[in-house]
Amino acid sequence: MVDILFLAHRAPFPPDRGDRIRSYHVLRHLAARARVHLVAFVDEAQEANPAPELQALTASCTLVHRRKSRALALIEGLATGCAASVAAFADRQVAQAVRRVLAEHPIGAIYAFSGQMAQYLPPTGRRVMDFVDVDSAKFADLSGKASVPMSWLLAREARLLARFEREVAARVDASLFVSDAEAALFLSGGGDGRVDVVENGIDAVTFAPDVAPEPSGADIVFTGQMDYAPNVEAATWFATEVLPTVQRTHPQVRFAIVGRAPTAAVRDLARRPGVIVTGAVADTRPWLSAAKLAVAPLHLARGIQNKVLEAMAMALPVVATPTAAEGIDHRGTLRVADGPEPFAAAVTALLNDVDAADALGRAARAQVLARYDWNVRLQPLAGLLGFPEA
Repeated sequence: MVDILFLAHRAPFPPDRGDRIRSYHVLRHLAARARVHLVAFVDEAQEANPAPELQALTASCTLVHRRKSRALALIEGLATGCAASVAAFADRQVAQAVRRVLAEHPIGAIYAFSGQMAQYLPPTGRRVMDFVDVDSAKFADLSGKASVPMSWLLAREARLLARFEREVAARVDASLFVSDAEAALFLSGGGDGRVDVVENGIDAVTFAPDVAPEPSGADIVFTGQMDYAPNVEAATWFATEVLPTVQRTHPQVRFAIVGRAPTAAVRDLARRPGVIVTGAVADTRPWLSAAKLAVAPLHLARGIQNKVLEAMAMALPVVATPTAAEGIDHRGTLRVADGPEPFAAAVTALLNDVDAADALGRAARAQVLARYDWNVRLQPLAGLLGFPEA
């Protein structure tokens, strides 16, 4: 059995947000086939003690509390000429942990999750870089919407991070992206080397339609990490630009924003008629199960949206923007709409026709079962990392 070093910018447990969902399922897939040595950052000091679930999956596990502030990372980036998002994850303790694992174990391959961890890849050996998304493109998108001086800083970040991504891809054995669209975007920006697509999957046993519903659940639900700017913008847009139109014909409809760490702007949305802001919940599934439909009103998104796959797996009809639907092979089992009026019309149509909504949800789950099983999606990793598929 081969030994693999797994590097992650955020510990892959619990699988309660987009990045950790992917990294957790990759870790679990690899742990069934290899001895995995995990080195990862955690956001809080108390998280540095590995959860039993992580210990069970790993041969060794080192978690390091990331203390560096955004301000300090920006200063370091400006001083050294590197991207601030790379400087944010530059840490002597992590570098030491990587060197120790490489010295103490016969590491046959290295899997790095998220571009920030590329700085810890050794110069030799089999190395796979899972970029997931083209992060530099996110900063480029944000720079076009910001005002000076933030627009300048974001444009700088996009430029330097794109250069860093290209340099990394040129020296690793394979660069992974979550969708064909992200891979094409990277290549169109000058990316080189071997580029592969490893899509996200879904645990359709856990996300199933038979979950008991939340008694106080809402008719329409949006899930996500609610201090993440694209989610904040999406929730705000739906609550202010779309929901009032829906309420003209469905005045009692309730819209739930379900996710941890809501910003002040998100919490303020709860003052609007019919809007619920839950904050952190132990499990999003009861809210999905109680709802009549889910929405994914994202205007800045990359790759495959786990929140959309989760709703589809629970046989819940979904209305998504083209941005949120991009990358998902939904075969017409999503309703895709752009702009406040078309989006409101799609939501209203599903609320009006229960039978059509139910049929759409059942078709969505069938598509997930056929297309997005995690083990099937992750099969290419064995060849890329150099061990036989189980």
